[in-house]
Amino acid sequence: MGSYNLGKDEVCAWIQRNFTEKDTVLDVGACDGKWRDLLPAVTMDAVEIFEPYARKLKGYRNVFITDICGLEYDWYDLIIFGDVIEHMNVQDAQAVLNYARERCWDMIVAVPFQYKQGEVDGNPWQAHIQDDLTPEIFNERYPGFEVLWKNEHYAYYHLAL
Repeated sequence: MGSYNLGKDEVCAWIQRNFTEKDTVLDVGACDGKWRDLLPAVTMDAVEIFEPYARKLKGYRNVFITDICGLEYDWYDLIIFGDVIEHMNVQDAQAVLNYARERCWDMIVAVPFQYKQGEVDGNPWQAHIQDDLTPEIFNERYPGFEVLWKNEHYAYYHLAL
């Protein structure tokens, strides 16, 4: 299981326009390492809660096998939450995003809209807890973001500056 390909080209182009090879990136919920593959020039760390996925990750400076809710870190220029917050309850997702907001220049949050999903490939963390997300609900629960790319099924947001 990996993240969706929808909008990735546009988001990668935006990242390449706004960040350099000297910037550091944290890929939260790295899963199959898609962001690492798409952005090979940047220094990137990964967070992955599911150990079988984490063991397969290559090319990252560091791989943290843990729940993002408990990870402490100082600073990343960009933090990517690719298909992550829908797997968390609202309070945990808000806390994680608020913690990250103080520790980065920008962040990208990718979410599917109204997408039900259970366990996948023996990974219980693949279940969608927030399967009710819509653009309106996202904006209500997670203020301070603006759209980078969106269609009727999926969106990428980043910090409104």
